[in-house]
Amino acid sequence: MKFQVIIPARYASTRFPGKPLAEIAGKPMVVHVCERAAKSGAAAVHVATDDERIAAVVRAHGHAAIMTRADHASGTDRLAEAAKKLRLNDSHIVVNVQGDEPLVSPRLISQVARILAIRKKASVSTACHAIRDETSLANPNVVKVVLDAQGYALYFSRSRIPYPREPGAPCYRHAGIYGYRVGFLKKYARLKPSPLEKSEALEQLRVLWHGHRIAVAVSETQIPPGVDTPQDLEAVRKIIS
Repeated sequence: MKFQVIIPARYASTRFPGKPLAEIAGKPMVVHVCERAAKSGAAAVHVATDDERIAAVVRAHGHAAIMTRADHASGTDRLAEAAKKLRLNDSHIVVNVQGDEPLVSPRLISQVARILAIRKKASVSTACHAIRDETSLANPNVVKVVLDAQGYALYFSRSRIPYPREPGAPCYRHAGIYGYRVGFLKKYARLKPSPLEKSEALEQLRVLWHGHRIAVAVSETQIPPGVDTPQDLEAVRKIIS
């Protein structure tokens, strides 16, 4: 199985400008992500960015960077442009690893690629892990996913799903890592946003709305969260140090 990793990383951020360049244990955050992605078995790792400062730092640490437009509405659109510039075939698998995930597991990246390679009916793959605390279940910033019997996503929500009228059904937290077949990645940019996507503010609902399937790898261990705020950064610094 061959796959590539593309890491979207932009400098502008409402809550945390310059986040990919934030220092963690002597290295910029995006470099930590590159290093973990390189250990996943990927054939190649590229950072897709719209900022020369990020590209320069990535290259200075021996990794590849590709420049993309600054006006993309989402990281997925940036990914599609990068795949086109890299001239990847429609059958190639690309894993989208966020540039603010310095604790991402190389094994998880490989899992997300592998499940997409196996599940031929899926256009996209992603990952989740079990939620076992009530605080996370009630938190709208913790995205939940429900699966069918074959491990495909039925729905994603910020609300608690499934509702526990009776005990027993597992609850899963969705992690923001995605695998794509390049052919679908090209189509995605042309899909219209869905009402569900707008309501929940969850981009992946566009995929389901238009009838495509998302295969989900269930991690046996908790998937570390990314860095959204300076407070998250301090927590990650402590973990890595």
